[in-house]
Amino acid sequence: MAAISLTDWIGYAAAILTTASFVPQAWLTFKTRDVSGISLSMYSAFTLGVALWLVYGILIGAWPVIVANAITLSLAAAILGMKLRYKDRS
Repeated sequence: MAAISLTDWIGYAAAILTTASFVPQAWLTFKTRDVSGISLSMYSAFTLGVALWLVYGILIGAWPVIVANAITLSLAAAILGMKLRYKDRS
């Protein structure tokens, strides 16, 4: 088994921090169903961007990029779905 390089450790640390920073907003949105402060165009672009980062990570075989973006994509897609579903309630 190969040792994890310093570069990978930095990648994993960045992935953990950026993904974890997204969780409180996602949790609040899931809990309150309040999507009034969320921009549909921004979240659409963000979700597409995260999906492309995931594809990029897969193509280059970068596990920190793959793991972080897979988690973030699932959260972002769920929030985007809520924005589309609950947009008229705000």
